[in-house]
Amino acid sequence: METARPDTTSTATQPFRFGVVAPVQSDLTSWREQVPRIADLGYSTLLMPDVPRWQPAPGPTLAVAAMAADIRVGTWVYASALHEPWRAAWEAHSLTELTDGRFEMGIGIGRPGIEDLGLPVAPPTERLARIRETVQELRDLDGPDVHTPLAMAVRGPKALALAAELADTVAIALMPDDERAETTRVVQAFRTDHDSGQLELAQHVAVVGDTIAPFMAGPGIDPAALRAADSLAVLPDDPAAVVEELHRRRDELGFSYFVFGSISAGTLAPVVAELAGT
Repeated sequence: METARPDTTSTATQPFRFGVVAPVQSDLTSWREQVPRIADLGYSTLLMPDVPRWQPAPGPTLAVAAMAADIRVGTWVYASALHEPWRAAWEAHSLTELTDGRFEMGIGIGRPGIEDLGLPVAPPTERLARIRETVQELRDLDGPDVHTPLAMAVRGPKALALAAELADTVAIALMPDDERAETTRVVQAFRTDHDSGQLELAQHVAVVGDTIAPFMAGPGIDPAALRAADSLAVLPDDPAAVVEELHRRRDELGFSYFVFGSISAGTLAPVVAELAGT
């Protein structure tokens, strides 16, 4: 079995694709039933957050999703502070095998509020070291004929440099109060400082209109304030306006992979139908 890297010959002209973060928020039957609906809407990837004690663990949940529909699955994202590198790598490689190469491993140093879970949290430098070790372990398990795609959610300069070295997809983390000008500066600096032509750039969009996706935004987020700041963390809920805005983000910044919450998957389905693969 062989899992190919995405075709990333030019960051600015990569085809659009779309993922959905679909946490288990109700009964399992309802959750399983939504998986084929998401696939039928044209989304490329069904994603699970890594939030211990609040929902089932990502690994087994994604294995169930991959059996429910012909769709790629992935973590969005493993928090490296919570996982021993060898165990995370073993789970990721196992998911690649069990899904016939449809698994994408997402990993980052953590998430807002992780300390509130009452779990030990390593300092940032150790979290980055764990990411490197995890990826090394994963590549050893994959061997020469398999490549589990790697997405990294990053923000600071050290994390960005590591992502440029290791990842296939880079999701540059946004804070709710980041204005478009600041995000543009960070993204353009990343593309200038690193040979990002072989990387897919992804964006995590937590708010569509006034709808906030569960597990994708911190407490107290205000959609009106995001719009006032011209933040990239929010999109309108009018599909035609979203199509125009996503073209702008790809043309100006290179973002081609957009991740939304399942709560907005239906609203944005016309966008996916028009743009996916183009």
